[in-house]
Amino acid sequence: MSRSLSLLQLCQSPSSTKLLLLHINNSTKRNCKCFSRELQTVTTHQVVKQSYVPIITTTTTTTTTKEQNPTTTITKVETLGAFQKLPMVMPSVDILMSAMKKAKRVGPTKGIANIAKRERNKGAKQLDALMKELAVPLREYVENFPNKKTLHPYERSLVELTLGDGNYEEVLMKVDTLRKRLVSAGKEHASLCAKSTTKKEAEERLSEGVEKLEQVYKKDGKAVDDLLNIAKTLRAMPVVDLETPTLCLVGAPNVGKSSLVRKLSTGKPEICNYPFTTRGILMGHITLSYRHFQVTDTPGLLKRQDDDRNNLEKLTLAALSHLPTAVLYVHDLSGECGMSPSNQFMIYKEIKERFKDHLWLDVVSKCDLLRSSPVVFVTEDENADDVEMVRYRKKGPDGAIYVSVQNEESLNQLKECVHELLLSQLERIGNQKQNDGEEIPT
Repeated sequence: MSRSLSLLQLCQSPSSTKLLLLHINNSTKRNCKCFSRELQTVTTHQVVKQSYVPIITTTTTTTTTKEQNPTTTITKVETLGAFQKLPMVMPSVDILMSAMKKAKRVGPTKGIANIAKRERNKGAKQLDALMKELAVPLREYVENFPNKKTLHPYERSLVELTLGDGNYEEVLMKVDTLRKRLVSAGKEHASLCAKSTTKKEAEERLSEGVEKLEQVYKKDGKAVDDLLNIAKTLRAMPVVDLETPTLCLVGAPNVGKSSLVRKLSTGKPEICNYPFTTRGILMGHITLSYRHFQVTDTPGLLKRQDDDRNNLEKLTLAALSHLPTAVLYVHDLSGECGMSPSNQFMIYKEIKERFKDHLWLDVVSKCDLLRSSPVVFVTEDENADDVEMVRYRKKGPDGAIYVSVQNEESLNQLKECVHELLLSQLERIGNQKQNDGEEIPT
């Protein structure tokens, strides 16, 4: 009871109340500091803006023991696509028109009574505003388009093969050069306008400055439209999730890959009876047992050296080289595709040897057109001594599934095999993530 009365008397004392409040404030500050320190240890940030680089999530845990163990940092790595994060680029004409309108609305600083001073102040401010309205969007484009070196290898290959080697960097450099010229011309003419001695001179300097900036912009403004087209092209690229199992259809041109993609997935590629119908990487999706998978249709491969391959063929090799895909290799022994079975066999052996670590499934398409005797082209040696090639002409590779999209023969069997293949790919991706370690102590 006496202790309770003492505490009550202490709280009623003015000096004691101040001490108690000071103690509470200090405790609150310490708690806030601790809380803010905890917040700072859990962050998600992008290492390189708008690029296909990991977002690093760093969680720091501090252990206090007698031995004072050091701080352990666990890093979680995730991936994002760069092309879907590209900034929206305005047409060059729209940027110029918008800048001109905004600059004309800029007035002189209030309180300037002298007419000449007011006019030169207004002219200098309008030129400065026009320069900034033109230059700032260009600076944002240059800063927010990713550096090609920081892209994922697959996306880097897409940029080089789709846009041409060096074209991407060249356009960005032209846009940045245009920005620098606008800033230089704008500052020069704004300075001249600010030094005008009469109203008429200020108006003339303003007119000259606007004309100069417009001239500089129109001369090299095509670079902005080129960048706009690049952004449209890259955004149209299919989005590939590296953690979702992907089935990649590979084979010679016109062997029936696109038809199988239509049957297996949501992808709707163009189907025509001529080589290189597929003019890029096409993406579809498939749902099996409530699981989502990806299916890609790739351009056909011809029998030639890598240095002689066109960009369409190189896109196929890039997908196989840089993406964790399972391969569905399509063969056509009917003679309808325009390539001899012997040449298909040579391509098949080369690709399978190069990508032997990939999960693999062979399919012989158009089996409704197969004849009892193998198709032999004029350019082929019918009496070749290669036993494996002779067997390939008759039946294709060992273990291949014979399918026909025309009469839907063996399509259900193919779907079951594809399902098993993709589940195996899913398990492989999971094991790879464990081996690599999503959470890497540093």
